[in-house]
Amino acid sequence: MTSSELTVRPATSADRPTVERLWLLFRHELSEFGGQLPNPDGTFRRERLEAAFSGSVDWAPYLISRGEQPVGFAFVRALSEPTRVINSFFVVRGVRRSGVGLAAVREVVARHPGEWEVAFQDDNPGAVCFWRRVAEELAPGAWTEERRPVPERPDLAPDVWVFFRSPSS
Repeated sequence: MTSSELTVRPATSADRPTVERLWLLFRHELSEFGGQLPNPDGTFRRERLEAAFSGSVDWAPYLISRGEQPVGFAFVRALSEPTRVINSFFVVRGVRRSGVGLAAVREVVARHPGEWEVAFQDDNPGAVCFWRRVAEELAPGAWTEERRPVPERPDLAPDVWVFFRSPSS
C-alpha cells in the first residue's frame, strides 16, 4: 500500500449511507465481545453513529478509503476538550495487517493535536495488539493504560483505555 492509495477525510452527509453500512460490520464484530444482538430490524445500536453525524463541533466522523473503496471509519469526540477520544474505529478485514489502520489513526490524530484516549476490550485480541501498537508508534514509551468500568454495564469486564499525546503537539 502506498500513502497515495489511502484517503482519510471528514465524512459528509453524502457519505453517511456508506458509513452506516460499515457501522453494521463494526457492530457485528463487536457483538462477539459484549454479547449485543441486533435490533428486530437487523440493525445495531447507533447512538455513536448518530452523534458523529449530528453536526456537533465536538464530534468528527472520518471515512477511510483505499483507492475508490471505502475500507473503514473513525469517529472522534471531545474535540473541544483537553483530551480527544477515538470513540469508534473500524477497518474491514480485507485490509487489516496492511498498515491501513495505523496510517488512518496517524492521519486522524494529526488533524487534532493534543492528548488522546481510546478504549478497547481485553478479550478482543486484535484490538489489544492494535491499540498498544498505535500508542507505542505515536508516543514511544510515553503512553499509559488503565482499566475503567463500562458505564451502566456492570455485567461487562472493564474497558482498557490507552492514553497518548499526538506527536505533532
